[in-house]
Formats: sequence, C-alpha cells, structure tokens
Amino acid sequence: MASQTALTADALFQPFQLGDITLANRMVMAPLTRNRAEAGNVPGPLTVEYYAQRASVGLIVAEATQVSAQAQGYVSTPGLHTAEQIAGWKKVTDAVHAKGGKIFVQLWHTGRMSHNAFQPGEQAPVAPSAIRANAKTYIPGQGYVDTSEPRALETSEIPGIVNDFRTAARNAIEAGFDGVEIHGAHGYLLDAFLRDGSNKRTDIYGGPIENRARFLLEVMAAVIGEIGAQRVGVRLSPVSPVNDSSESNPQPLFEYVVRELEKLHPVYVHVVEGYTGGPRDNAPFDYDALHKLYSGVWMVNNGYTKEMAAEAITSGKGDLVSFGRAMITNPDLPRRLKEGAPLNELFKDAPLYGGQGAHGYTDYPALPA
Repeated sequence: MASQTALTADALFQPFQLGDITLANRMVMAPLTRNRAEAGNVPGPLTVEYYAQRASVGLIVAEATQVSAQAQGYVSTPGLHTAEQIAGWKKVTDAVHAKGGKIFVQLWHTGRMSHNAFQPGEQAPVAPSAIRANAKTYIPGQGYVDTSEPRALETSEIPGIVNDFRTAARNAIEAGFDGVEIHGAHGYLLDAFLRDGSNKRTDIYGGPIENRARFLLEVMAAVIGEIGAQRVGVRLSPVSPVNDSSESNPQPLFEYVVRELEKLHPVYVHVVEGYTGGPRDNAPFDYDALHKLYSGVWMVNNGYTKEMAAEAITSGKGDLVSFGRAMITNPDLPRRLKEGAPLNELFKDAPLYGGQGAHGYTDYPALPA
C-alpha cells in the first residue's frame, strides 16, 4: 500500500480542470520576464523553443506582455498590440500545443516602472500619481538607470487603458493562447492604483479602498466581457514590496478586491505570498482569510518546494502551485519532481531573468529520455 507521503506528493501530478481546459498536472510555470523579444518587441524563434521545452507543466503563464506601446518599462519585453507581435506569439502557442501543453499570457502595463526612453515620443510614464518609484530599469548603452518621474493619469484617460487590456486579451486569443492573466501585482500600473503608497488621487480612482480598486476591477470586467471568465485569471501580491510598492493596510484592501473578484469569478486568482522571490513572512497577512472569500481556483506562489506544494494541494490551501526560478533552470521540472531527480543549478555566468541569446534561456538541460 502506498505511503501517505507518496499519496500526498502524488497530488501535485494529477490532472486538473481549469475552466474549459484540462491541465496535465497541478504545476504552473509562473510568468517570468526574460527580455528576449526581438525587434518590434516580437517573440522570436528562441522564445518558441523556450516555452515548448516547458510544455510538460500543467499550465504555462507566459511572461508579462505589454498591452500597448505606453505599457513598456523594460528592454526587449514582448507586446500583444501589433499584428507582428500576435503572429510571433502564435508560433509560441502552436509549439506548446503541439507538445500537449496549455498556455496563458500575462498582460501588463508597467505604469511608473518605466523610463522616458521606452515611452512613445519619450513622454513621461503614467501612474496614479506623479510619484517616482525608487527603482531602476535597464537601458542599452546606459545600463541601469532610475525610473523616470511619471505623470498622473487624467481621469478621462483611464477608459482607454481599460480598452487596451480588452484589445490585448482579444489579441491573445487570436494568437492561440488558452487564456490571459491580468497583472495586478508588483507595483505595476493596476497594483500602483490599489496602494495608498503610490495612489494619492482625489478622483473616483483614489482615496477609499473602493475607489483605488476600481481600475483593476474595470479591467477585469472588460477582459472577462471580451473573452469570457473561463479564460481570465488575475495575479495579486498583497504584501510584496518589490518595485517600491507600499500599502498601509493590505488586509482590508485585498479582502475587498477578492470579494469583488468573486462576483466576476475569473478562472483563477494567483497570489504571491510574502516578498516576491524572498521571505514568505516579510509582513503579517492572513492568506487563509483571503482564500475563504473566493470560491474558484486558487493558485499559490513564492518559493514552493515539492513538499510544500503537495501539502498545499492536499490541505486545500491551494488548487494550483506556480513555480518561477525552478522553471527557468529546469525545463522538465514536473518530471524531475515526480522522479525525485536533482534540479539544475543556476548557471553562474548567466543572469536569472534578463539576458541575451540562448545561454541561460534555452540551454538548461532536460533529463535523458
């Protein structure tokens, strides 16, 4: 008879129904910016290979992808707002589907996490308020530079950005994605509106929690209206301080957001627990209370091991578990975890996220067949 430990671990590798699609297992590849887009911010052949290598994971959430030219904040990040970008992504989704995989794409607007150099006409980036983020971005030829001081969006401009998300979602389906994840985390535009550290507005998008959550919820409603709730997820990071994010009282804020999401009922809510890529207990937060407010699929993230992931699923803490850095270095991560095989070490001479070319991107080895 199988041991209880084996049965617990096995839960991670069982199929799972996510809306209208069946995932091969409960493991998800978290969205990971890799800065490999080609001219025009179009995914190229290396990106096709990279995602196809990782198609054995239950669901790939492809890297954060711009909904407009204004949404860019980093070098060589892909978009989904031109015909060439849609065509480039179609090659990616075709390759993943040919291997039996499922793939969503994360849609983002970087907001104040940008620089004039990336903006159309070198204009100021946009944000809820004209407060520069204490953060940096990389500009070729200049290296790492401070993000630019943003300008506060006019109230009248916000519906246009909502529509950019709606259009990008439609473009994603045209490109063959199984769905989209709205990036509501990590200090980017929608998250910056949520937080009182970055949102000092006095219009209907500022002040009380209900107003600060309005933009995110309008985007969710628009995208769900365009492509259906079964194809839309959302990512939140309640207490992660990355990208100069701060909020004086996160518990009631995110409980309000999730109660409102329950009404819209996207196919999943994806929660980063703690400090992204760092400590899980950096700030007090009751994730169980948050989870209880949502009756749909709950995806958990941040530093999960095989054992933690299996325990989360068997205990009901989460339905799906997303893995970040381990998916970068192990294209066959589900097999390695299932077989108890060792994981690849990070290449010492290749950056984890950004970079150029194949090294540290498509040349991490898989186990022999």
